[in-house]
Amino acid sequence: MQDEIELKTEQLKYIIATLQTKQNKIILLILHRFDALENITEGDTFLPNKSNGKIETQFTDFVGKTSFGMSIFNLSNAILGSGILGLAYAMANTGIILFVLLLTSMAILSAYSIHLLLKSAGVVGIRAYEQLGNRAFGRPGKILAASIITLNNIGGKIKYIINFISYSQRQKDMTTDKANYWFVDGRYLIIIISVLVILPLALMKRLGYLGYTSGFSLSCMVFFLISVIYKKFVTECPEEHTKLITINPQVRNTAFTIPIIAFAFVCHPEVLPIYTELKNPSKKRMQKVANISILTMFVMYLVTAIFGYLTFYGNVKSELLEMYSKKDTLMLCVRLAVLIAVTLTVPVVLFPIRRAVLQLLFPDKPFHWVRHISIAVCLLFLVNLLVIFVPNIRDIFGFIGATSAPSLIFILPGIFYICIVPEEQEPLKSRPKIQAIAFVTLGFIFMIMSITFIIIEWVTGKKTSGGH
Repeated sequence: MQDEIELKTEQLKYIIATLQTKQNKIILLILHRFDALENITEGDTFLPNKSNGKIETQFTDFVGKTSFGMSIFNLSNAILGSGILGLAYAMANTGIILFVLLLTSMAILSAYSIHLLLKSAGVVGIRAYEQLGNRAFGRPGKILAASIITLNNIGGKIKYIINFISYSQRQKDMTTDKANYWFVDGRYLIIIISVLVILPLALMKRLGYLGYTSGFSLSCMVFFLISVIYKKFVTECPEEHTKLITINPQVRNTAFTIPIIAFAFVCHPEVLPIYTELKNPSKKRMQKVANISILTMFVMYLVTAIFGYLTFYGNVKSELLEMYSKKDTLMLCVRLAVLIAVTLTVPVVLFPIRRAVLQLLFPDKPFHWVRHISIAVCLLFLVNLLVIFVPNIRDIFGFIGATSAPSLIFILPGIFYICIVPEEQEPLKSRPKIQAIAFVTLGFIFMIMSITFIIIEWVTGKKTSGGH
């Protein structure tokens, strides 16, 4: 009897010891992940999930349901900007060979930048640009990242809306002769479109819901691309030979085009939100989304530039659509398609702005519809107010874009990667870290170039093609 009691006592001690060991492991795991938990984004909580012997971090407040294809549509729509209309002009200033080299380099660098973002996010289990800044530099880093995203994307929205007003005004001039109908005035029309189209789409709770409108926006730009190709074969060409490479007597004109191409693939504020909502998310899967989106936009950019340039050669203007006849029915439809595409891009751009505002003002608050709607309404009201009543707002945000765009593409992803990836995993002198340092340096070079060119524009009064 005594032996049986001792045996049961030993078994009980063993069970208790086993439980304590497991408890200690759980505590260590919690401590290991504590830094991710303290930097958690709004509405995001994490649980450890064992997969293939590795502990992965996953969201538990909702499961990503956006398909692979819809994610590609959203990211492609975020990349695609009205800057596509200026690429033929850029090719005219650089020549075909140099343009192709620059565009290819920028596409590769943009994909590498997204790789740095995803790698940094994977290390700490964070899928928010602002929280990566918090992880790297504390609250100042979070404020810096959120501010840059807000200014860059508001600037992007302003450029889209200004282009909308500009194109709609041209449509009015083409279709109404001397009539002056208020409902086709660009300023009134953008308010109507903002209330009836942009605002309802911006009120969507998830970015993934915009996949259908992003797909339609891209189809409008495909129509634009097909029309540009068609017009090449039916338009009488100027008597000018193709320039494979241009040594422009005004070197400044060639240099001006480099920032245009450099910022043609800006989409980085949208990458992590799209990653968060991706179905069956993984770094590899999201990198594929990014690579396919960048490749798709690369092809569209390249084909548009080549056929636009080969149609008008050195006579091409900074906005390609200005080169076509105002009485051409096909190009009238193309202008309308571009208007629709620009309109449907705005809600996608708005999502990262709202998230940045939430991170700055309400970092610990759960999702609430009143807050969600109020921020969207205030942002649209502010942007429309600036566009209508501040005549030089394009120049102001052009200067902001010269600093924010290289920061989002080159500087911040590289710095986050250097600071967040542990030195035990990758020492500072390792090849990946050295590449990241070079990447950051390149970003500062582009920033200095862009600011210099904008100052030259202000001093000389010479305007050049817009960017993204």
